[in-house]
Amino acid sequence: MPRRPRIHLPGVPIHLVQRGHNREACFFADEDFLAYREWLGDALKKTGCALHAYVLMTNHVHLLVSAERGASPGALMKALGQRYVQYFNRTYRRSGSLWEGRYRSCLTQAEDYLLACQRYIELNPVRAGMVAHPADYPWSSYRANAQGDEDALVTPHEIYLGLGVTQASRLAAYRELFRSELEPGLVEQIRQASNGNFALGSARFAEEIAAALGRRVTPGKSGRPRKLPEPESGDLFRGEAG
Repeated sequence: MPRRPRIHLPGVPIHLVQRGHNREACFFADEDFLAYREWLGDALKKTGCALHAYVLMTNHVHLLVSAERGASPGALMKALGQRYVQYFNRTYRRSGSLWEGRYRSCLTQAEDYLLACQRYIELNPVRAGMVAHPADYPWSSYRANAQGDEDALVTPHEIYLGLGVTQASRLAAYRELFRSELEPGLVEQIRQASNGNFALGSARFAEEIAAALGRRVTPGKSGRPRKLPEPESGDLFRGEAG
């Protein structure tokens, strides 16, 4: 079965996920995280992508970006992935692939899903049992988005900026979002969309994205389409009331 093509559209936020090969570790030391962060910053500038949220886990990364050119996210992941692999193989005297094939992605509806996706990303270390609170994990955007810590990688999205008139009010409103856990159904929806390269959003959002791209952007039912029963002879000429 051919792989589903990625879906990128200018200006629409996109959630990017890249995992280590066979889910093996791709970060061993602080120096690895720091190197990836540095080259992520370089790649963001070169490709014109804006990064709204991120987390660097030990065996995978999540990035939430938007760009004015549809090809920019792909260029970002290619440049960043290749540069880090060269560093990693040289540092740990290894060869071969580091990443699990192609990165995964999903276009994300800004109005209703962007902040949920940011929470999903920044809560990864908590769900993995690595820390009790996202502020305890140093390799994510939570401290920038929730505490106001300086992070040159992060560019706030307009939806985030709409949380408050002042920085203090925005930070407080954002922290309030983390007082409750993401609903399990929403977590599964985000995972399914990113793993399948689908659109994450309302039915109308998916319809608009599908119309723009000319193909389906939501999960389809498995198996062959169900055949409709043959109509009775009299039904062939029976129309609806006008």
